[in-house]
Amino acid sequence: MTDRIFVTLSTFAEFGAEPQTLLEESGIEFFTNPHGRRITREEVIELGDEVTGLVAGVEPYDCEVLDALPRLKCISRCGVGIDSIDLTEAKNRGIVIRNTPDVVIQPVAELTVAMIFDLLRRLSLFTHLMKGRRWEKHPGNLLAGKTAGIIGLGRIGRRVAELLIPLDVTVLGADVSPDTAWAKKLGVNIVDLDMLLGQSDIVSIHVAASADTPFALGGPELSRMKEGAFLVNVSRGNMVDENALYNSLRSGSLAGAALDVFPQEPYTGPLCDLDNVVMTPHVATLTKESRTMMEYEAVSNLLEELTRKSG
Repeated sequence: MTDRIFVTLSTFAEFGAEPQTLLEESGIEFFTNPHGRRITREEVIELGDEVTGLVAGVEPYDCEVLDALPRLKCISRCGVGIDSIDLTEAKNRGIVIRNTPDVVIQPVAELTVAMIFDLLRRLSLFTHLMKGRRWEKHPGNLLAGKTAGIIGLGRIGRRVAELLIPLDVTVLGADVSPDTAWAKKLGVNIVDLDMLLGQSDIVSIHVAASADTPFALGGPELSRMKEGAFLVNVSRGNMVDENALYNSLRSGSLAGAALDVFPQEPYTGPLCDLDNVVMTPHVATLTKESRTMMEYEAVSNLLEELTRKSG
């Protein structure tokens, strides 16, 4: 059986030729997303009926889609999240799932810290005012001496802590199964969620999506945060109740929020109207360096699986 690869990503090898070169040197036939945007499930079905391997984005792979891809051997996700894939169906069909969890650690952690600085020093607000020819000064806050609460101490959450601690930040952490040895070595205090919310000046969400342990901050949780605290979410948009967050920001009980993810994307909701919200369009992993590395690793993972299955 001859292998055939479909790269579903909206862009590919845009910032470096290495991923495409790796595919070309493999000698396996491949083709890329012809639309230049996130591909739909219907387009995957239409284009993918003969493919044996996918370099995939976040488009859905449910039972119906997998039914339409009878030759598929491997879905190699360019990124971390695999919640758009029906893992049970994939396993039943012998489809291997791979992803690129390590590449995204540094870019997401760096954006998190950048967002924290933006909130504390009001960089986005001042930029907006200055571009409107308004010379206004408003006090900011120091990061040094603050307490940051990190919800989710996986790879990214731990890296955020490692970046913050040298900046004179006390770090609290909450996790369903924390790495206590790591926490002790770094001086991170493991606490329950209520204590973290009540004692943190900055709360940053880094929880992995999981059907077994769902997580969300709603009105009751947000009300337990310190008066004037800041919230950062670069994890999943549905992990924060949008209406409750809007009300907390409007009332001033929360001083600000920084968001890279939203319940619906592209996002055009009411949070766009608030001056105390920093927003980015789901770009936490999108640096030129990390994008090239993710694509290269996704291709490499796929070729490894196709070679293994052919052998």
